[in-house]
Amino acid sequence: MGLSFCIVDDDPATRAMLENIIRESKLGEVTGTARGGEEGTRIILESKPDVVLIDWLMPDQDGLETIMQLQRQGFRGKYVMISQIENQEMVGEAYQSGIEFFIRKPINRIEVESVLSRVSEHAEIRQYLHELKSSLSRLDTLNLLSTERQTAVPVRPRSISEVIRPIYMNLGIVGEAGCNDITAIMEMLLQRGQAGPFPPLKQLYEGVAASYKSTPREVDKEAKAIEQRIRRTVTTALTHLASIGLTDYGNPKFEHYAPLYFDFEDIRAKMKEIDEERDDSKSKVSIKKFLQVLYLEALDQMQNV
Repeated sequence: MGLSFCIVDDDPATRAMLENIIRESKLGEVTGTARGGEEGTRIILESKPDVVLIDWLMPDQDGLETIMQLQRQGFRGKYVMISQIENQEMVGEAYQSGIEFFIRKPINRIEVESVLSRVSEHAEIRQYLHELKSSLSRLDTLNLLSTERQTAVPVRPRSISEVIRPIYMNLGIVGEAGCNDITAIMEMLLQRGQAGPFPPLKQLYEGVAASYKSTPREVDKEAKAIEQRIRRTVTTALTHLASIGLTDYGNPKFEHYAPLYFDFEDIRAKMKEIDEERDDSKSKVSIKKFLQVLYLEALDQMQNV
C-alpha cells in the first residue's frame, strides 16, 4: 500500500507534473493539492496525508511558515521541500524545521521518483520498527524456533559479537568502552532466549555486573558504571550519525541507522546543536530503544546466515 500525498505549490504546472509522476510511478495516492500555504494548511489538516510536498516560496505564506503552522496544530506527517534555493544556511534551517528531503526546481522525473522512493523506504523502516516493538511481547516464538533448529541442517554458527561489530563500525562507536557492556547484554539476552517484554535496563545492567562482581554492593556500583558507559556510547553514536546527516543527508548510513536507532526529533536536535557549535552534554537518547533495535537486528542477521 502506497503513501498518501498532498502537493502545495502556486505553480499549476508543477502540481500537475508531481501528481502525474506519483500516479504513473505507483508511489501512492495524491489526496489533495493546493495553490498556497493557507489553502494547503486547511486541506492537509482535513486529509491528513502521509507526506506533504510543499513549495518554499509562495506568495501568501512560504513553505516553512506553513510547516510550522501545521506542526503547531498537531500535524505529524512528513515533508518534502520543493525549491530552487541553494543557500546552505537556508537548507540547514529547513532540515531543522522538519524537512526530510528536497526536490529541486525545475522538476526532474528521475529525481522525484528517487526522493519519494526514499521517503517511502523511511516510512517502511519506521513501520517495521513499530511492529518490532509491538511484537516484543510475543518473542517466545524464538524458543520454538530454537527447538526446531536442533533438528535442522547445521549452519555455520555466528557469535553475537561477530554480528554486531559491523553495526558498531557503522555507528562510529568501535573502541568505545560501552561496546563491551552492550555486547555482554546482547549475549545475555540471546542466552535467555528472551521472551516476553524487554527487561528493564536496571535488570540488564545488574545482570552483566553480576557476571564478574560478587557482592551486592559491588554489583550495584558496577551496574551504575555500566549505565554511564553505555549512555556515553549511545550518545557518541547519535553524534556520529548527526554529523553525517549535516554533511550528507542522503548518506546510506544516515538514512538507515538514524531513524532506526534514534527518534528523529533527537537526531534533528543533535544536528542543530552541532551546526550551532554548542556542546549539550545532556543530549536526549533512548538507551532502551537503542538496545531493543540492536538486539532485534542482530538476531535477524544471526537467523539468516
